[in-house]
Amino acid sequence: MDTTKPKMRLTAELAGLCHRDVADPGPEPKYDYFGDEDYVRATAKIMSEKPTGPLWVFAYGSLIWKPEFPTLERRRAVADGWHRAFSMKIKQYRGTPEQPGYMMCLDRGGQCEGIALRLADDDLAGQVHRLLFREVGGDEQLESVRWIDLQTDNGPLRALCFYAHPHLLDMHKEGRPLKDVAHALARACGHWGSGAEYLYNTVSHLMEFDIHDANLWQLQELVAQEIELIYRRNAQA
Repeated sequence: MDTTKPKMRLTAELAGLCHRDVADPGPEPKYDYFGDEDYVRATAKIMSEKPTGPLWVFAYGSLIWKPEFPTLERRRAVADGWHRAFSMKIKQYRGTPEQPGYMMCLDRGGQCEGIALRLADDDLAGQVHRLLFREVGGDEQLESVRWIDLQTDNGPLRALCFYAHPHLLDMHKEGRPLKDVAHALARACGHWGSGAEYLYNTVSHLMEFDIHDANLWQLQELVAQEIELIYRRNAQA
């Protein structure tokens, strides 16, 4: 039996072509961002809803390959009733107002396989506070921070998840066509890097856990084709 993993069409080299140095534009003036007291309040809310036992976080995108917090354990996990999708348009971080990009969220319906990350047992509130500071900027984003049910080979668990059905955010829209998303990811770049790099890192790290997401696999093919067309056209100009 051939157990060779399929090769991604989107390579690190292709994704690297999309990188540009972009200055951090700073906070968007139209949003009312959290202050220190707001993060204390948000942390208390999340901790009051925490189930008994260890604290788990569900990683379905960048938290898989860039968690920025120590973990005691990692488990493959399935979230029923959710699927990952590039449904959030962004004009900074990995995009600009001139060329918006997209970031992944968890949208309703289907199934999502990712990684459950167990945080260290000490200073749980402090770890949640730091996670919220990284992921959340205001009440609209906080509303999409949820405890969701996961199934693992070691039994069910309940984990904290970010950007799960962020319907209060005006840039969120479910069901975006893959071709539209691919067009943007092949071109968008912000001060955190490019959309193509974000997609490449997510798919390649999912492969390390033998996780296959059909939509992301199709998307990486489309993004690779877009990048090849862009730079072939530029080379011929």
